[in-house]
Amino acid sequence: MKVSVTILTYNQVAFIGQAIESALNQQTDFAYEILVGDDFSTDGTREVILDYQKRFPDLVKPVLHKKNLGQNGLFNTIETLKLAQGKYIAPLDGDDYWTSPDKLQKQVDFMESHPDFSACFHNALITYEDGSPAQEVNAADQKMVIGMDDLIGEDEIWFMATSAVMFKNGLVHYPEWFLKSTSGDIPRYVILAKHGPIGYVPGTMSVYRKNKAGASFKDHYRDARFLRNRIMMYEGINGETERRYNSSLRLNIARYYRMMLDARQYSRSYFRRAALAVKYLRFRQPDPTEAKEICRDYLIPKWMMRVYSFFALLPHRFRQTS
Repeated sequence: MKVSVTILTYNQVAFIGQAIESALNQQTDFAYEILVGDDFSTDGTREVILDYQKRFPDLVKPVLHKKNLGQNGLFNTIETLKLAQGKYIAPLDGDDYWTSPDKLQKQVDFMESHPDFSACFHNALITYEDGSPAQEVNAADQKMVIGMDDLIGEDEIWFMATSAVMFKNGLVHYPEWFLKSTSGDIPRYVILAKHGPIGYVPGTMSVYRKNKAGASFKDHYRDARFLRNRIMMYEGINGETERRYNSSLRLNIARYYRMMLDARQYSRSYFRRAALAVKYLRFRQPDPTEAKEICRDYLIPKWMMRVYSFFALLPHRFRQTS
């Protein structure tokens, strides 16, 4: 078996059919299988999957769990991958789809001609349910060979859509920090890059659906649980890479401590915010101006600032009354 397509889904009845169809429409000179991992959907998704299995029993293989496995679909992914027999894995989220019938063939051709590479990816089109203009994930000058240095920085880095990637089976392992991470893509690509470079195959061959009306990027970044999970993930990546990127990752982690200062859960807790402010200052080591602002806004109690302001303004008040 050359390729295992792994479609991961949960309550995506409106989209799962198109995802499966896009996998069935692939034109290849090799055998492949389509594993559809369903994380205990309750909206009719499972029935759609079973219908496709009935019509394409040699290709479509349902992986139906008896309960929702949780962790944002990560355990669904792991259990589905355990059954994959292909030399290569081509993942696809249940609400995305492939737009080129040659996608698998092109990526397999690339991997076969670059045996030292761990994975490859192509461009993807991001579409929005609210009608916002679509945009491509990768720019025209996308770098052709990706290494670890391209995946780790002072900010969060993401430029490979799940539906665009193909990787060698058996390379990805799941340390504890990965199992707890709410992100699957970022840890996966870091681990893959440990086993070899990742190549770019030109062309836009999939669609990544995004819903701007749903929980927004900004909403996540005001949630302390999400932010703590990101800190844990990047600390895990730091260990996974033997701290070779410690300086960059400390600055990245500092970003999340800074965002936690404004998290909803801590808006009325002085002591928690003060402790986070100290951590931010330790990780970031900001310039004097920013450090002064952090101390003023998060470390010095409000009542103390009011007392300070009162006495600081006393000379001005005396001059006005004299």
